[in-house]
Amino acid sequence: MKLTTPVALLALLVALFSAGAQAVGFQHVTAPDPDGAPLEVGIWYPSSALPAPVPMGRITQTVAVNGAIEGKALPLVVISHGTGGSFLGHYDTAIALAEAGYVVATVTHTGDNYADQSRSVFIMERPRHISRLIDYMLSDWAGRSQIDPARIGMFGFSAGGFTTLVSIGGVPDLTKVGPFCREHTTDFACQLVAKHPEASAAPSVSHDGSQDLRIKAAVVAAPALGFTFAPDGLKNVNIPIALWRAENDAVLPHPWYAEAVRLALPQAPEYHVVENAGHFDFLAPCSTALASVAPFICTSAPGFDRTAFHTSLNASVVVFFDRTLRH
Repeated sequence: MKLTTPVALLALLVALFSAGAQAVGFQHVTAPDPDGAPLEVGIWYPSSALPAPVPMGRITQTVAVNGAIEGKALPLVVISHGTGGSFLGHYDTAIALAEAGYVVATVTHTGDNYADQSRSVFIMERPRHISRLIDYMLSDWAGRSQIDPARIGMFGFSAGGFTTLVSIGGVPDLTKVGPFCREHTTDFACQLVAKHPEASAAPSVSHDGSQDLRIKAAVVAAPALGFTFAPDGLKNVNIPIALWRAENDAVLPHPWYAEAVRLALPQAPEYHVVENAGHFDFLAPCSTALASVAPFICTSAPGFDRTAFHTSLNASVVVFFDRTLRH
């Protein structure tokens, strides 16, 4: 479907989305990873504590830091960011989900983040981070008793979309990357590989055990390396999927990424093509401070309103997880 968000539809979504909204608590913690460095984690959750503007780097979010968690048997959504990102990349989506009654945990992927991209080509390490994040939320986090372990979802963007697909049972064939890159030398993934000759040491197929059966539904936005799952690398994926593609994605262009995933999924996903959007429009709308230092990820096409899009995106994500995790 084409997502054009007419004014009337947008107003309806906002009204539905806001009806049960509540304040949001927030914690910034670290979670153990026995096979690597501790993981930086952001956690958003329902709270009745009074929120306040909290600057974090070049963004400001209105949350109640360390506010008491409200609710019982709350569903959990974990989020995986794209290459060079951080746990804050989708903070607006995290807040929207927390307002709707979800606990949301996001991770900064070790060696593939804004401060350190030394392991960005070792993409098969990322699913482990997600499993360790879920372990932490269910076993060590102070609010663990208020999470329903049977209702866990995942949201992933770009490399995080790839991470999501592997975490839910996808088996990529990374031997396809070399031949693909010989034909598409300007592709973002191919340029990344070219900068990292150590990529040849990366595993060519998924490790056994990458799938995390605790994840029951997933939102996948602009997935990286989608072509590595064709034709049957997603045959074991049997949970509900919402798949999003930016119509004018110049970073992961059509039809080798989201479209390849759509065709390889054994069951048709809920599919959204966002008209006039670019790759980075899935990131939270940029502050003036962030736009001044990172215009590449903050600039949208003329006529595209990223803030309005995120209002409808976040509402749609909430509706999807309400349908798939709260039944």
